[in-house]
Amino acid sequence: MGLNVIDAKMFSKMFLAGAKNLEHKKEWINELNVFPVPDGDTGTNMSMTILSAAKEVAAIEEPDMASLAKAISSGSLRGARGNSGVILSQLFRGFTKVIREYDEINVAILASACEKAVETAYKAVMKPKEGTILTVAKGAAKRANDLAMAGEKDLEVFISEVIKEADAVLAQTPEMLPVLKQAGVVDSGGQGLVEVLKGAYDAFLGKELDYSLDLSVKAAAPASGTVPSNIEAQANAEIKFCYCTQFLIMLGKPFNIKQEMDFKEYLSSIGDSIVVVADDEIVKVHVHTNDPGLAMQKALRFGSLTTIIIENMRLERDEKVSDMMEKQMQDTAFSGKAAQEKAVPAAPVEHKETGFIAVSIGEGMNEIFRSLGVDYIIEGGQTMNPSTEDMLNAIDKIQADNIFIFPNNKNIILAANQAKQLTTDKNIIVIPTRTVPQGITAIINYVPDISIAENEAVMTEEVKRVATGQVTYAVRDTMIDGKEIHQGDFMGIGDKGILAVGNELQDVAFQMVREMMTEEYELISIYYGDIIKEEQAKKLADMVQAEFDSCDVELQFGGQPIYSYIISAE
Repeated sequence: MGLNVIDAKMFSKMFLAGAKNLEHKKEWINELNVFPVPDGDTGTNMSMTILSAAKEVAAIEEPDMASLAKAISSGSLRGARGNSGVILSQLFRGFTKVIREYDEINVAILASACEKAVETAYKAVMKPKEGTILTVAKGAAKRANDLAMAGEKDLEVFISEVIKEADAVLAQTPEMLPVLKQAGVVDSGGQGLVEVLKGAYDAFLGKELDYSLDLSVKAAAPASGTVPSNIEAQANAEIKFCYCTQFLIMLGKPFNIKQEMDFKEYLSSIGDSIVVVADDEIVKVHVHTNDPGLAMQKALRFGSLTTIIIENMRLERDEKVSDMMEKQMQDTAFSGKAAQEKAVPAAPVEHKETGFIAVSIGEGMNEIFRSLGVDYIIEGGQTMNPSTEDMLNAIDKIQADNIFIFPNNKNIILAANQAKQLTTDKNIIVIPTRTVPQGITAIINYVPDISIAENEAVMTEEVKRVATGQVTYAVRDTMIDGKEIHQGDFMGIGDKGILAVGNELQDVAFQMVREMMTEEYELISIYYGDIIKEEQAKKLADMVQAEFDSCDVELQFGGQPIYSYIISAE
């Protein structure tokens, strides 16, 4: 007779096994990305998302279903990276809303949880596209519901049949998305979800598995621009509230809006830099105060406290100033004035009306954003999608009433929007920039004298006028957009597909520009990457200028990895 219920201990093992299987398969999943670029990242994003939750699950010594649900929901939410990671976190979020109410889960409960998971994930995506992880999840949930309605009780049969259906739907994704069929791959996000299910099923069957995981989930590092250059000012700056206090409240009862507002008002009376992010089960609290105990005593009225971090900012400031002085001396000795010029202002500590966050990578790109007034740069992009928590940390650093975020990558927009939803004390405006040039155009069009809403409208409209092309190399043979691509070929990738392919870098870049151009464009900007010499880039700029003599052509050092050239037209 088969097993009819899963207890918390078994479910914990199943979740960790699912995370382990995804972690093990992440590079293979990366390779399923349609474009054969060297930075395919679906597997990495999904793995880092689930590992963030697995870290919290593994820390629970005596799990019950409620504590597991909290750990999975909150951990994956904060660690979500990229579209695939955000969607996976939303699947977990919906799933755990159902199971947290039970001590044990059976077929009926699992079917209901799967249905809630799909409902939650679809709501999180503005324009759901079929043939993706969403479709695979929906197919699995439908099969789960059909089995439950038919009276199936045996969990081994149930889980096996659900996975079979997920596999079958996954196999059909190329028929739903022509770009998948052309590339000869299934949807990478859907494959990632299937691997989670298969890993969990192995644990359910009692297979001998290694549950140890590499739980060192690393956040994208902030740009060097977040380090203050004015050492003397830093050393003499007044720190009104000494202790940076952070903790999580594990709610023991509902935390309503009035309680949240009253709690924030109390924190305002004992400190500043207040962030209170409320989820269904947890509240994340951050405050600068001279008496952390008062903040925690008040918080204990709402539940138990965990992940308590108290840092003495005066001591940190003194150590930081010492490190900065040492670094400055080293930089000066190494490269004199050039090294000093790299030092840039930090995210300002003075409160202001409007702040800016940009996702960027590459020394030159970062410097461009800083020169345009960006307060905080999150290192990342196509090669490393920042998480929702990275966004929240950046928001926390900027003391401004309104903060514009420029994701600068289509795969980061969802994480930025998720951070917006979790922020209650600041007005977050996500400008849906899909490329770095779009982000540059957006901030250039910011006008201090008009309203936030007007600026949002102007920026959003202006980025639509920017066409972007990026040149990189292929990591495998494939066929896309009617173009035969071989491993090692250079590819010019535009906003809607591959524009040029060949084995000569300069020729591919030039051909890509020709395919991008229309009569309406007046400015062409060329950003060359970290492996391109300036002389080589100048030759390309001269070719482009000669071909499009009615346009202004600007050449700038971007310093970005992976992409030899990023070129925009507007």
